Amino acid sequence: MNYGDPSSSRGRAQIPGPNGDPGSEWNQGGNGWSGSPDGGASARASATPYGSGGRASVGGAAPAPRPASGSASVGRAGAGGRASVPVSPAPGASGRAGAGRASVPVSPAAPAGRAAVGAASVGAASVGGRASVGARASVGAAAVGGRARVPGSAGGGPGGPGGPTGPGRGGRGEDPARAKKRRRINMLIAGFAVFIMLAGIGVVSFTWYSTKVVLPQDTIPPLSTTIYDSTGKTAIARIGDQNRQLVTIDQIPEHVQHAVAAAEDRNFYEHSGVDYKGIARAAWNNLTGGDKQGASTITQQYARNAFDHLDQDTYGRKVKEAILASKLNDKYDKRVIMQHYLNVIYFGRGAYGIQAASQTYFKKNVKDLTVAEAAVLAALIKQPEPSATHKGYDPAINQPAAVDRWNYVINGMITEKWLDAPNTPQHPTEYPKNIQKPSKNSGGGFGIDTPYGNIVNYVSQELREMKLCTDNEAEATEKKPLCSKALSRGGYKITTTINKKMQEAALDAAQRAKKGSELAGQPSNLMAAVVAIDPKTGRVLAYYGGDNGTGTDYAGKNVDNGVVSGGHSPGSSFKIYTLAAALKEGISLKSRWKGSAFTPKGTKFKVSNAGADKVSCGDSCTLELSTLKSLNVPFYYITEQIGPDKVLDMAKQAGVTTMWQTDTNPAKAHDLTKADPKDLAPSPFFHVLGYGQYPITVLDHANGVATFANQGMYHKAHFIRKVEKQNPDTGKWDVVGGEKLKGQQRIDKDIVADVTSVLKQYPAQINKRLDDGRQVAEKTGTWELGDKTTRNGDAWMIGYTPQLATAVWVGNVKDRKAIQYKDGRDISGARMPGDIFKRFMDDALKGKDKEEFPPAANVGKDDAGNGEAPPPPANEPGQPGGPGCDPLGLFCPGGTPGGGDQGGNPGGGGLPGGGGRPGGGGGGLLPSTPPTRQN
Repeated sequence: MNYGDPSSSRGRAQIPGPNGDPGSEWNQGGNGWSGSPDGGASARASATPYGSGGRASVGGAAPAPRPASGSASVGRAGAGGRASVPVSPAPGASGRAGAGRASVPVSPAAPAGRAAVGAASVGAASVGGRASVGARASVGAAAVGGRARVPGSAGGGPGGPGGPTGPGRGGRGEDPARAKKRRRINMLIAGFAVFIMLAGIGVVSFTWYSTKVVLPQDTIPPLSTTIYDSTGKTAIARIGDQNRQLVTIDQIPEHVQHAVAAAEDRNFYEHSGVDYKGIARAAWNNLTGGDKQGASTITQQYARNAFDHLDQDTYGRKVKEAILASKLNDKYDKRVIMQHYLNVIYFGRGAYGIQAASQTYFKKNVKDLTVAEAAVLAALIKQPEPSATHKGYDPAINQPAAVDRWNYVINGMITEKWLDAPNTPQHPTEYPKNIQKPSKNSGGGFGIDTPYGNIVNYVSQELREMKLCTDNEAEATEKKPLCSKALSRGGYKITTTINKKMQEAALDAAQRAKKGSELAGQPSNLMAAVVAIDPKTGRVLAYYGGDNGTGTDYAGKNVDNGVVSGGHSPGSSFKIYTLAAALKEGISLKSRWKGSAFTPKGTKFKVSNAGADKVSCGDSCTLELSTLKSLNVPFYYITEQIGPDKVLDMAKQAGVTTMWQTDTNPAKAHDLTKADPKDLAPSPFFHVLGYGQYPITVLDHANGVATFANQGMYHKAHFIRKVEKQNPDTGKWDVVGGEKLKGQQRIDKDIVADVTSVLKQYPAQINKRLDDGRQVAEKTGTWELGDKTTRNGDAWMIGYTPQLATAVWVGNVKDRKAIQYKDGRDISGARMPGDIFKRFMDDALKGKDKEEFPPAANVGKDDAGNGEAPPPPANEPGQPGGPGCDPLGLFCPGGTPGGGDQGGNPGGGGLPGGGGRPGGGGGGLLPSTPPTRQN
């Protein structure tokens, strides 16, 4: 038998020497396992490795009946841990070997944790016999740092091998009943641990094989849409819950990537994507109800942010997160994972992703970040916003902690040799001072609660018209999202038609909140709206319809519970369409018409002019003069003669899309683009249509005016120039939609030339000339408040140059009240709307070339009217052409030309524009059809 071979089942039992080093029974003075001091027999108990916990068998003979002492040495348990079992000496020559405690330092057996070795029981050692370790070292639950214990037997002596001063702990005596009870408890604990382990393995296995992992390119996070002015550079609004813009890894400098790794996961480039310690910690906390804690790898954080239902800090979430992270790590390289991570992670101040964070904190693109700036952003990730227990790492809120965290990131980059090493940047020495202060526009969206909000509403509508989105949920795709979510989640970059300079000019003139505007300090019931359009393209250059995109749009249409509202009675400003319709039907500007008030046959209302029933031109008023004096009677006769459908069609061709009938409550909107004018006139739109009773929107009116400015060439008013969507693979912006500038010649140029030839005389008559003698065509309009008052409820000014067409309305914010200045003066078209118009046009056109209108074409027949032949020329004082009188008779001394804009002299005269009592005065009012504007 080979007693010297420690691997032999009969190897000699060795006694540890004084210093605990293995010696030899023949080398009693050596530093090792030495023979018994009193010459007693010693035997070596050796255990051969056996799987995770090999069987420990003790060989060797005890030649003398002396107290035997020996050690049971257990082989490696799991991966790399040696179980050593020191055995206490028997109390007598033939007594049992007292079992000491086995100390088992165990190395990790697998990435999931350390293997723990169970108990090793030592057999009896008798004189003349051999000591055997009869029990297998058993592996229990996978607890970290487990210790293998050998239950001691009763009667074990103090001290360990070599006596009290020898290595190991002494055996301890224990009551057999207590030992038996403890063994039962240990067995129960071990059984429960095995059950938990097996259950956990089952859950993990099931989750692993049953989870359908969606790859990163299929999980593009919600992307906000940024809306820009016409330059494509100045953001006027952002829509979306999350302010995020995608960037590719090639657009992210390496020092930015390294700063994030230094802050969140310094082993990112080495590990398999999973933090097993974090999973175990989450499992323990979940079981014990402890704090939810534990950092994750960058890959796990990405999985948590990119996939649904991974935002709860539980054991189950950790397991699924680890599964996804592991699969992502297998599928993608570290650069791709870093790219996706940096596009989804939150940096505070409403910024999601590194690009949005870079813009939010430093007003620059991520590609331009310095090392110091990158470290600031990386430091934010741990906690970007304050909580109940920590103020977070936003330097604007908690700068000391932010600086400490910044230093941690920089030092980590140095430690990992990402700084100060060959071919790497040098570490920064100063904390950045160019960090932006938080602003109200830092969040996921802005601009909706500003005057730009109404522009956003039109942008959304035009996306639908371009078929870039769908209202059918079954048809929705990544490329064609639901229209209701297109702006908030689609990630578009939309360049609008809005000219920032002109928009500001409109606000300066018309917005009450602007100091020095025409409404500043005026009664609170007043409201103004301004729309300006480029005639040559249809681009809306300025749009003011209210101060909040979520409120009423006073320049456009509103929909509330299916009811479409928003129009205002245009009064005499609508006469431009009636004039054009008359010219189209062969009626010339020189044709003469009756001008005196009258009651139409079969009606109960009287058609009259503002200021007087009698006018200086009597029943021989030319169409040109009737337009300049805003006489209602001639325009009623014209509409009756050619048919109101002809007037309605002319307005439609010019660009008016919607008109409201006012004999219903609420007023009923009619879509002119889908209806035949003959089906709408004379019912519900009667002959009073000719002088502007029926409401239209400011936007439509501006579009119609723009068609006249463009010599009859129509372009649909629109707000979008270009729509871009980011390619998630390349990061480039692809154009997916845009404007189509194809005009339609809807009105004959000669007709428009004649209309313009009249309207360009108007500025001189109402003293609303533009600066520097710039040529402009204008027309005012006023509509009265209601039946029993001559006060005004709506006032307009419209006009155009060859480069710009504008419509201005002034009315009420809510309930219809008389529109008056704070000093009590009535507001008419030539007053407040005229002031807003002139101020805006001068500012908007400053520096632009002066362009002339084409000359009149003089179309139509002079004898087409129902008026009387002109009286013989007379140069008498007070008569047209006479001394002190202008050629048109507008300002004859003592005369009462009538019409007017209710802004003229009391008692008659009046300035052009018309205000209108019931049946006249710039647009009559049928007693049974009060104008009703829905707010």
